Amino acid sequence: MSQPISYAPDRAPLPDHEQKQAALSYLNEAWAEARHDGVDGDCLAQASLFAAFAELVGTYGEDAVAKFVEGFPGRIRNGEFSVTLARQ
Repeated sequence: MSQPISYAPDRAPLPDHEQKQAALSYLNEAWAEARHDGVDGDCLAQASLFAAFAELVGTYGEDAVAKFVEGFPGRIRNGEFSVTLARQ
């Protein structure tokens, strides 16, 4: 008989901010690969939002996620999600 493969890390989990940085790095790599393969950025964004909201709803429920996104219009208008390029 073969032993089941364990995917659990042998070390303590990373702190929350480090997990978020690692997750963003993984997502950036996946986006770059998808764009390289010809997937449109708008399609990637919509699919990513769907996957993210589905995960949040599965974890916290519809009401909590709906309350969370109520603040998005102001945050978007305030530039929180805008990427500004540094000018040299």
